[in-house]
Amino acid sequence: MRRRRVIIMGAAGRDFHNFNVYFRDNPSFEVVCFTATQIPFIEKRTYPPELAGSLYPQGIPIYPEERLAELIREHSADMVVFAYSDVSHEYVMHRAELVCSLGTNFAILGAEKTMLSARKPVISVCAVRTGCGKSGVTEFIAILLKRRSIEPVVIRHPMPYGNLLEERVQRFATLSDIDRQGCTIEEREEFEHLVEQGILVYAGVDYGEILKMAEEEADIVLWDGGNNDLPFVKPALELVVADPFRKGDELKYHPGEANIRRADHVIINKTNTARREDVEEVKRNIQSVNPEAGIIETSSVIYAKDPESIRGKSVIVVEDGPTLTHGGMPLGAGTLMAKEYGARIVDPTPYALGTIKETLTRYSHLKGVLPAMGYSSQQIGELEETINNTPADLVLVATPVDLIKLININKPTVRVRYRIEDHTGMLERVIEDFLKEHF
Repeated sequence: MRRRRVIIMGAAGRDFHNFNVYFRDNPSFEVVCFTATQIPFIEKRTYPPELAGSLYPQGIPIYPEERLAELIREHSADMVVFAYSDVSHEYVMHRAELVCSLGTNFAILGAEKTMLSARKPVISVCAVRTGCGKSGVTEFIAILLKRRSIEPVVIRHPMPYGNLLEERVQRFATLSDIDRQGCTIEEREEFEHLVEQGILVYAGVDYGEILKMAEEEADIVLWDGGNNDLPFVKPALELVVADPFRKGDELKYHPGEANIRRADHVIINKTNTARREDVEEVKRNIQSVNPEAGIIETSSVIYAKDPESIRGKSVIVVEDGPTLTHGGMPLGAGTLMAKEYGARIVDPTPYALGTIKETLTRYSHLKGVLPAMGYSSQQIGELEETINNTPADLVLVATPVDLIKLININKPTVRVRYRIEDHTGMLERVIEDFLKEHF
């Protein structure tokens, strides 16, 4: 029988994982190519034969998603598998309609069809959208465990934007590990804050190998999700973070709704700054699809070393990139702090150039903020020039990355950060109950 020809639609993460655990050694299927979108500069690569396995001695090509219809026809594809996250249900269905109109099956693999089984207890922290604060929750839990002499190891959702073979397994124990592996700004946003707290982080491409290595060093594995994707490792405790600033999105985005439906507990974050009526609406939405889930409220507390230096100044606000772009948020921690201290926010749009200008044009909801885009050395340089060209008294660096170590900024900077506070004590009690069960 002819192997069924498959195209996997992705964004350098879930797509590779689905291939590795479901298709790689399966003689019933032939994955003819991947498509890539959402993340710049990740197409025009090849998934290497060393990772693709014996059925793919030439590797598997990766093309821009814009070519999907052409690729379906060219390869007589039998099935297209959708494998990326943080997109609306409408967005997913438009892709499905295109595929179905060409006579090809459209598929999304079920949650547990691609979950790896672990030997150690696993707590997953996922979300309904990117930018909800899940990495802050992961950090909170990891620190809580370390205080109880239980060693956590974080396995982070993939961000392999460079050489895929070299990034098969990535281990980050020190900041120099992050430097040595040439991580992009977007990768550093997820790794740095954990490593600074002495928390070991694994990431990469081949999560079967990653899990084996992490378990050798862990008492508990913490899965830190990317975007609003599902866990790659089957959790014993499934936590999902929701954002009242984007109320309703918990039921409108893929696969965030699946996360809500699966959750043991849903953490509604940012309740210290959100409107109470929005928090209550999120609660009602959670209960409508998962009435058994526990609901936990947490605060996202914004802080800076010298916030008074911001007062009354003109500022450029640099925020977390993915949160503002495909996450759809119009602002972040830097904007909130600027408003709190009466700073005047300078719009960087007239001074943006290159891919930074293209990003601000593409994401037209961004007004007066600058996403920390840095997926390539060229883009990092354009970010630096945009900041330096924009007239202001200082720069609020509200991305989790310490930008002044990566680019030369010609103005004073204030680093704005946030931490999760468990003001009700409910999150800590959930973790304590988990520890009693597993230790």
